[in-house]
Amino acid sequence: MAAALNNLPDQELALHLKEGNSSAFTVIYERYWKQLFVMASKRLGDEDEAEEIVQEIFLNLWRRRETFNLTTGFANYLAIAVKFEILDSMRKRAHVSKYNQALGHSFTEADESMLRQMDMSELQQKLQLTIKTLPEKCQLVFKLKHEHGFSQKQIANELNISEKTVEAHLSKARKVLKSKLGCLLMIIIATYWQKINS
Repeated sequence: MAAALNNLPDQELALHLKEGNSSAFTVIYERYWKQLFVMASKRLGDEDEAEEIVQEIFLNLWRRRETFNLTTGFANYLAIAVKFEILDSMRKRAHVSKYNQALGHSFTEADESMLRQMDMSELQQKLQLTIKTLPEKCQLVFKLKHEHGFSQKQIANELNISEKTVEAHLSKARKVLKSKLGCLLMIIIATYWQKINS
C-alpha cells in the first residue's frame, strides 16, 4: 500500500495521514527521516540525541494526525519542528550560551509564524496547564494582565493589593512559565490571548 503512495505530493499525503492511513505516515517518514536526522546531528553534535528528537517529532505527528493540517510542504514543517525541539533540548540541558546563540540566529519571523500554525493548540494547552500550577492569587493577577488587559494599577485596585505585590505576582508567573515554555512563551501568550479576545 505504501508503494502506491510514494509519488503523491505532500498535501495529498497529509490528507491520507489525517484519515489515519499508516501507509501514508510510512511514506512521509521514509521521505524525510534522513534529512531531519542529518540536520539535527549537525546542530547538536550528538547522533543519539538527534535520532531521539527526530523520532519524537514523527511520533507527535502521528499522535496529532486527526487534527493535523499542512499549510506548507512537509520539508518546511518538519524543519521548523526540528529547530523547535533542538532549542527545547538546549534549554533543558541548560546550555545557556548555546541556547541564546541558537535563538538569535535560528529563528526567523517565518519560523515563528509556522510555529503558531504548527503546534499552537498543543502549546496553548501546555500554557493553560502551567498557569494552573501557579498559586491562586498569582493566576488571577496573570489572567487580569494578559486576558483582560488590565494595567498593574488597575489590578492593584481590583484586588485591593499594592502595585508592588502585583509586580511580584507577575514576576513569579513569568519565571514559572518561562522555565516551562522557554523562548516561545511570548509567542504563545500573544497568540492565545489574541484568539480568545477576537
